[in-house]
Amino acid sequence: MDVHPDLEPIAFLLGRWEGAGVIGYPTMESANFGQEIVFGHNGKPFLTYQSRTWLLDAEGAKVRPLSTETGFWRIQPERQIEVCLAHPTGIVEIYVGEVVFHKIELRTDVVARTTTAKDYNAGHRLYGLVNGNLMYAYDMAAMGHPLQSHASAELKRAGDFDE
Repeated sequence: MDVHPDLEPIAFLLGRWEGAGVIGYPTMESANFGQEIVFGHNGKPFLTYQSRTWLLDAEGAKVRPLSTETGFWRIQPERQIEVCLAHPTGIVEIYVGEVVFHKIELRTDVVARTTTAKDYNAGHRLYGLVNGNLMYAYDMAAMGHPLQSHASAELKRAGDFDE
């Protein structure tokens, strides 16, 4: 299936990405984590997105699942982008941002939480293709703390998108 022409600015994301990174926040100890992200499409002008992470031990073996999120990435005119994400912890986020070559910068426009979700107020994400790898950094404002670093990772392409 052909990729919708509107997706050209973000088509570099398509496929399965795997790698590792570091998480930390004032409310938790820093740790290493593994991650898989899958960007797909169905011929319409959006990408599907699925991410899952797990805690890694000192040798890099999986210890337990951490977070998962799913959503849609929608490119807009003039290389603007909208991202809708849902988390099983009761949080839904809408990000807005811009694509510049192979760099994507996103900031939350809307955060909605269920009554049982943790206190989470804002996010800032930066994605970039560097030497063929997908790098990203994620800052968040949560649990009474201002926007600050939470996670970063380097992911390698592990497969093409399968229709």
